Amino acid sequence: MTDTITAIATANGIGSIAIIRLSGDKALEIAKTLTKKESLKTRYATLSNIYNTNNELIDEAIVIYFKAPYSFTAEHVVEIQCHGGFIVAQSILKATLEAGARLANAGEFSKRAFFNGRIDLSEAEAIAQLIEAKSEDAAKILASQMKGSLKHFIEDVRDEIIHILAFSEVSIDYAEEDLPEDLVMQIKTKLDELYRLLNKTLQASKSREGLMQGFRVAIVGKPNVGKSSLLNALLNFDRAIVSDIAGTTRDTIEEQVKIGTHLIRMVDTAGIREANDEIERIGIERSLEAIEQSDIVVALFDSSREADEEDLEIVRLVNAVKEDKEVIVIKNKIDLEEKFSLENLDFDIELNSKDDVFPLVRALESIMDRSNSSDEIMLISTRQIQAVSETMKNIEDSFIPLEDQELEIFSFHLNEAVKEMASITRPFENDEMLDKMFGSFCLGK
Repeated sequence: MTDTITAIATANGIGSIAIIRLSGDKALEIAKTLTKKESLKTRYATLSNIYNTNNELIDEAIVIYFKAPYSFTAEHVVEIQCHGGFIVAQSILKATLEAGARLANAGEFSKRAFFNGRIDLSEAEAIAQLIEAKSEDAAKILASQMKGSLKHFIEDVRDEIIHILAFSEVSIDYAEEDLPEDLVMQIKTKLDELYRLLNKTLQASKSREGLMQGFRVAIVGKPNVGKSSLLNALLNFDRAIVSDIAGTTRDTIEEQVKIGTHLIRMVDTAGIREANDEIERIGIERSLEAIEQSDIVVALFDSSREADEEDLEIVRLVNAVKEDKEVIVIKNKIDLEEKFSLENLDFDIELNSKDDVFPLVRALESIMDRSNSSDEIMLISTRQIQAVSETMKNIEDSFIPLEDQELEIFSFHLNEAVKEMASITRPFENDEMLDKMFGSFCLGK
């Protein structure tokens, strides 16, 4: 990693400023070439003209030099803050390339920070996800992880396993002597505690997944119960076509809306009923997929129409997902004469979606806020969840050889557990995994 990389670190489009970032041995040299200055004071904002290699003025910008190792990547880093827009930033980027830098790969700045010991993988993943945080609560959790909260948790668990493993390895040398029973019980008790702690963390992380990725809310019901009107009211504009003709919505419609401190994805599904044609059948299949992928299901029933078999199908559908998902059951069109009646169906909210959806907004906000009521450490990626799951499996697999005092097998499982926990923060041996993970980052990160 001796070459110098460059990239635009801000989003594409028109804005007040854009930032071009350089990192590597020649970062300062390239910056001096572009500014025509003999020196740049470290950590000092220098207002300077920026020139291309043909000595043509591109812009007047602020240039900041971070001397290695006191930078994000622990290399020489220069940031050029120019006027925003499509042309200026691209022109400066082109000038840095002509001066000797190469275009950075996606996530390469963070990857260099990782290899140079500035951050570990848990902190790198927190940085990447903070950029795309879908709620204020998620941003707070990720900011904490950027400061190493998850890293310290992983290190504590890993150290506990290593402590037990070290005792096991020493005891192998005295294999002809049986271990005292109380000692075996002490080890098993300690591993039980670790297993419960990891399981608690794992379950809490899975239950709060919507906090990180953004909650998905599926609006379901039979045709013409007011699903599209409800979506339009939540969005505060007419996104979905509304008509009295059943089956108007033939496919799922997705839109983002901010509720409280959360950015959520609302999905208006096609009315669920016996399909009349192939297109409607495909739309209904997508509706069922949307329900499966959602975190919250809003089930809508029309109080002005008598309950029928289609309503019963919605009830069956809702009951089938209640254990895994939050469900809000709504009686809609309460401004009309009530004809709906169905035993064993309790409504959480009664409203008229064309006039007032605030009761639903309150209910959604309450559910999403509740998802962050816990102060437990949270795993923020599939990779982290898989590593903890494998750690738990190896701890579980170690119990029988421990009881049989087969210490070599016991030590093997604990060694595997240590490797899995270490993989969350610093898996040096897996270059392919690192390339794939950092490849999902933004170009300027």
